[in-house]
Parts: sequence; C-alpha cells; structure tokens
Amino acid sequence: MSEIIDLKDFMERVQDDKELLLELLDIFQEDFVIKRQALQTAVSASDIAKIKEVAHSLKGASGNISAKEMHANFLKIEQAVKVNDLGQLGPILQEVDTQFELIKKFAAQLKKDFAS
Repeated sequence: MSEIIDLKDFMERVQDDKELLLELLDIFQEDFVIKRQALQTAVSASDIAKIKEVAHSLKGASGNISAKEMHANFLKIEQAVKVNDLGQLGPILQEVDTQFELIKKFAAQLKKDFAS
C-alpha cells in the first residue's frame, strides 16, 4: 500500500508550514468523525442526497490533506450513488474506516517527528 498521505504533496500545499499541516490534520480528524457518522446515518436511511453531500465533502477534505486513496474511495462512493448502487458502499466504507485509522497513526507520528 502506498503512503496513507502523500506528505511531499501535502507539504507543498501548506508551503512547508509544519504547524499548519498539523492543524489541518487535527481539523480533518475532528470533521471526519462527525461526517462519517452522518454518512452512516444517510446510508442506513438510503438518503441519496445526503450520501452525495457528505461523500463530496469528505472527498474534498481528504484531497486537501493529500490522502489520495481515501479521496479515491469517496469518489467511488459518489459514482456508486449516481447509478443508485448502494450495495457497493459497505466495503468501501470499511476501507475508508481503515484508512482513517492509518491517518490518525500517521498524524500522531508526524507530531512526534516535528517535535524533535
């Protein structure tokens, strides 16, 4: 598996500002938890409009932190919803949850690395 976050790309986005990078990772993690729950609720209710809205938001947020695989998975969710194939969502969401755990570990390690 490639890196969970493309650090080189992310550092370019924040113009090598480590504090900003860590702040954006913190914001992403807080936002993800809330939106992931909203996405689960929307999926359970088969609320197509809400699934589209939340998946689109999380796709953008994951792109902003250069989490390319997660970004690709939210794109897959958007595409599945467009063709009304909600059956695909379960496995994709499991993968997203795994990726989020890896992002949390990555962020914690970065904080340590940047502190030294």
